[in-house]
Amino acid sequence: MSSTPAHTFVPSDEIRARFSSAMSEMYRDEVPQYGTLIELVADINQRTLQAEPALLARMQRSGELARLGVERHGAIRVGTAAELSMLRRLFAIMGMEPVGYYDLSVAGVPVHSTAFRPVGDAALLANPFRVFTSLLRLDLIADEALRAQAAAILARRNIFTERALALIAQSEANGGLTDAEADEFVGEALETFRWHSESTVDGTTYDALHKAHRLIADVVCFKGPHINHLTPRTLDIDAAQAAMPERGMDAKDVVEGPPRRDCPILLRQTSFKALKETVRFAGDATGAGSHTARFGEIEQRGVALTRKGRALYDQLLAQVRDMGSAGSAALDYGSRLAQVFEAFPDTHEQLRRQDLAFYRFTLSDEGAALAAGEAAAAAASDLDALIARGLAQAEPIVYEDFLPVSAAGIFQSNLGGEEQKQYAAHAAQQAFEADLGARVHDEIALYEQAQQRSIDQLRSALRGQATKVAA
Repeated sequence: MSSTPAHTFVPSDEIRARFSSAMSEMYRDEVPQYGTLIELVADINQRTLQAEPALLARMQRSGELARLGVERHGAIRVGTAAELSMLRRLFAIMGMEPVGYYDLSVAGVPVHSTAFRPVGDAALLANPFRVFTSLLRLDLIADEALRAQAAAILARRNIFTERALALIAQSEANGGLTDAEADEFVGEALETFRWHSESTVDGTTYDALHKAHRLIADVVCFKGPHINHLTPRTLDIDAAQAAMPERGMDAKDVVEGPPRRDCPILLRQTSFKALKETVRFAGDATGAGSHTARFGEIEQRGVALTRKGRALYDQLLAQVRDMGSAGSAALDYGSRLAQVFEAFPDTHEQLRRQDLAFYRFTLSDEGAALAAGEAAAAAASDLDALIARGLAQAEPIVYEDFLPVSAAGIFQSNLGGEEQKQYAAHAAQQAFEADLGARVHDEIALYEQAQQRSIDQLRSALRGQATKVAA
């Protein structure tokens, strides 16, 4: 138990760390293969850092190394605007805000989503826990009667404990939670994400919703939005993918996202396939059925791309998909991806100079040793010139967010590869934000601000150094 005095409030970073740890322990108990996945990723990361001392040094300088072992993202799916809005309030207590809007309907998944995560530099370094949160699009259920039945089922449930709701209201009214209240909040909030093997509907209803889309059944037919994966960060996803079968895990066929590169960009993801789990349907005292929902995902995070870089990425990805059908499930997808992405620069100097990726700029030891006059001149110098002279260094800013095509690929592979429902593009950010009760952050704007803060801090340090040395 922390020694935080009862009259002070626990920082949101600490509550987030406690919750992330508790979630990991719960999921390890529920899905034992998750524990195996954590061990595999830890082994791969250790070997990668030993083999790449430059990467180790960079992660130590940037503070990333300290967060690597605790880094996770979870994913949940909710059914109503009220559930989504209350989750926003719950995550706010942990310092997590909605970032980005993702329309997965165009990829055949009837949801749209955001990611709750910390947004500040220090908060991300403290604990970058994220929860990718999807809201079911009931409007995409073609059968009007089935749509009404699903809405009625969802209207009857409450996915939060009464005590969790009370603590959320108390925190909002008082401005925070004490140490004991924070621990109680973590325990109560955890109940929302727990797996329940009893369905709230009978087998006939489950089958009808399952036929409409497996994900619809997953959202509608259970007591709450069970966490369906908890994802550790690996430094070499290809090595992890190859090693998963050796540890008894049924890995999906391909890694989603960009191809392997010298300078990783954005996000690459893979997983072991969803578990078939026994469920008991309401009103059925004798038999049991099965449901697949939960799986084990891993991810490798690269540098965040600018708007220009993201436009190039999207353009190249579209080219890859235009070359053949079946998306990432196609046998030649990997070779097509590698071939087309040769057009994307693959050194950090090129990415930075061409304004394709975001970097955090810091003063080097040489820069910190400048004499007063030199420091004053350097404060007004071009960034490229400072880096060329060795006075400043550029560290890639980690991409903290998600890719809708990759997320859909993961979803589809774990809902059954044969299921390819077709929906027209139904992006509806305004409606999503109305249901959420808040605007979502523009993720690229957050990276722009982070980069600019580092530039401002770099120049301020040089000016301060000039003044201090001169005095």
